[in-house]
Formats: sequence, structure tokens, C-alpha cells
Amino acid sequence: MAVDFHIHSSFSGDSDAPMEQMIQEGLKKGLRTMCFTEHMDMDYPEEPGVFEVDTRSYHEKFLQMKEKYQDQIELLFGIELGLQPHLAGRHRKYLSEWPFDFVIGSSHVVHGKDPYFPAFYEGKTESQAYLEYFESILENLAVFDEMDVYGHIDYVVRYGPNKNQHYTYEAYREVLDEILKTLIRKDVGLELNTAGYKYGLGHPNPTEAILKRYMELGGEILTIGCDGHAPEQLAWDFEKIPALLKECGFRYYTVFEERMPVFYPVETF
Repeated sequence: MAVDFHIHSSFSGDSDAPMEQMIQEGLKKGLRTMCFTEHMDMDYPEEPGVFEVDTRSYHEKFLQMKEKYQDQIELLFGIELGLQPHLAGRHRKYLSEWPFDFVIGSSHVVHGKDPYFPAFYEGKTESQAYLEYFESILENLAVFDEMDVYGHIDYVVRYGPNKNQHYTYEAYREVLDEILKTLIRKDVGLELNTAGYKYGLGHPNPTEAILKRYMELGGEILTIGCDGHAPEQLAWDFEKIPALLKECGFRYYTVFEERMPVFYPVETF
């Protein structure tokens, strides 16, 4: 196993894991690169401020760890932005202020509600809720495209009433194709997030069918991350990744350093 490009530590509001503990576990698992991507969800409605990382403290700790472990593992400084259309200007300013290696843009809040909570699904069918989520991704992309990849684009199915029991790429083909085409046109990559396995979905986020379609449409930038919030979640089910990538038609996966993509053969993962 080579790289994990979606990792949270105690600098994120939903993790208690010290950064150094995550690094030590990464070393045990044989990772050669770890990219921390702490949460920056401005204007989060459920508990304001809970997902706004103290970036200065995060950066200072990261630099300490980078120096301490420089001969053992490559550590990269990333961020996961919680996208909402009205935050586009604030996100641009924020990114200009810090030397991130990698930026994930993710949809955690849709029209003022987080799909993690049942309230998002009230008064609508599951398919209506999923469609609203996907359409909100297009709303975000219409005003902001300065991230390197879009994270877990079918995040909503982790928490829907029936999760992915009735969910398929084909059921949402039109909107999903529009998302993928928009990402490719804007040179924003896609994330393969293995937390779908952790949540019992039996598939990554997004699903294999979406990954295949992304490749068919000409998508090339694909990062791989566990979305881990605890040491035991690092590199979750990464042993499945090489075969999955080849099945979906990918010959390369992507890492970022100083916001620039670098491509490695699948065989090196």
C-alpha cells in the first residue's frame, strides 16, 4: 500500500486521534505517503464552528511531524473544504493564505442541512433527496472549482434511509454524467473514497460504475483516500484498490504535491 490522501486527526471536529498516532499507524501499515485533510466546514448549521480547523495550530503541528518523520514517511498538508455556494469567496481567500499540498472539496451540507441527519430526508422520497444532493454538487461547481478533487461525490448514500439498497449509477445517470463532465471540463479530479466499505455499503464512494464512467468520459485525475478518523481506519480495504482500478480502466492513480498532480502506475499502489 502506497498512499492515503484523505486523513483526519484531532484537528478535525469528528476525530480524537492525535496526528502523531495516525502517523505511527501509517508507518505500521507500510504507507509511504500520508496527506492530512482536516475539516474546514464554514457555516456548518448543526453545530457552528465544530468543523472549522484551527489552521495555524494544525500547520504548526504538521511541520513538527514532517520534520520528525522526514526520513520515514512523506507527510503532506491538505484540507477538506465543506462546499456551499455562498462560501466560494471565503474559500478562495482561505486557500490563498495557506501552503496546502492538496485540497478536497466535499458536499457535507445541502441547502442548510447535512445528509448525515434524518432531517435532510424529511418530506421527500429517498430518490428526491439523493437527486437534491447531486444537483447541489453542480451548484457548487458553478461558482467554485479551486479544489484539486471532489470528495466522495455520492456521500449521501452512506446515510439515506435505505443507504445504497436502491441506489445505482443508472438511476441517476443524467445528473451524475453532468457532474463528471463538469469536473473534467474544469480540470477537477475525482476521489476514490474507501469509507463506503467501512460503512457497510460494499462499494467505495463513488461506486465502481461511476468510476468507470469517469474514465470513459476522459477523466484522469483520481486520488485514493480512506477518509479515516482513527488509526484503525487508515488505508481501509486498500488491498482491494489495485484490482478495482484496473477493472474500471485506470492505469494510473494521482497524488498531489504543492497542488500539482503526479501520476503513478496502478502497480505501484
